[in-house]
Amino acid sequence: MSLDDPIAASDLAVQPSPAAAAAGLPSSFACFVTGTDTEIGKTLTSSALLHALVQRGVRACGMKPVAAGAELRDGELHNEDADSLIAAGNVTMLRSLTTPYMLKEPAAPHIAAALEGVSIEPVPILAAYLEIAAASDAVVVEGVGGFRVPLSADYDSADLAQQLELPVILVVGMRLGCISQALLTVEAVQARGLKVVGWVANTLEVEMRFLDENIDALIERIPAPLLGRVPRLAQPSAEAAAAYLDFTGLPNWPAQRPNN
Repeated sequence: MSLDDPIAASDLAVQPSPAAAAAGLPSSFACFVTGTDTEIGKTLTSSALLHALVQRGVRACGMKPVAAGAELRDGELHNEDADSLIAAGNVTMLRSLTTPYMLKEPAAPHIAAALEGVSIEPVPILAAYLEIAAASDAVVVEGVGGFRVPLSADYDSADLAQQLELPVILVVGMRLGCISQALLTVEAVQARGLKVVGWVANTLEVEMRFLDENIDALIERIPAPLLGRVPRLAQPSAEAAAAYLDFTGLPNWPAQRPNN
């Protein structure tokens, strides 16, 4: 498949049943989590989203379409980020669906894929997303690296986000230079016709100088609400990060469901 013949998830999307529409049930929640760089807290934020969704009483599943740096354990490839999303959600799906491309080399995906003779293509990812969405009330898709990371010679993570057509949550790793990184990422997201619906300030340094001033500058310039400030956690976990974040204003965020 060529990007000259683009496909979007909505072209194949499972439509809500007439009964659900007649009952006035809300649309399912789904989002794409990207970041200003690699190793800046995308997985922590994605896991916190899934934890909060599970606490709402919905069926929530995470997806890491492409993961590099996998290790073989018990006859199966595992990646720390992908495993974290599985642990935070409550929907059990095949790993081949939650991470269609699990690569061994901890390198840029197009390099890792080439080393294994693998070609990263959009159709398997979009098909896997639709299968996950059909089995879940909420899906959190975590990108790889920053917003525009090469996946092959003519396909990158921005193309993938555009094809999924999901609202975007931006994780900003708070460090020197993050203002420019964040604003350029927002521009890149908007250039693909997508919308940043919220952003997270994730503290990377024990003591960042002018942290508050940097966050204030981003609040003034990012056209989306700040979902929260995650401090540098002694023991990072989905639950610990979720305590600092408020997702209730996100589009289609589910209402609390009663316990069965």
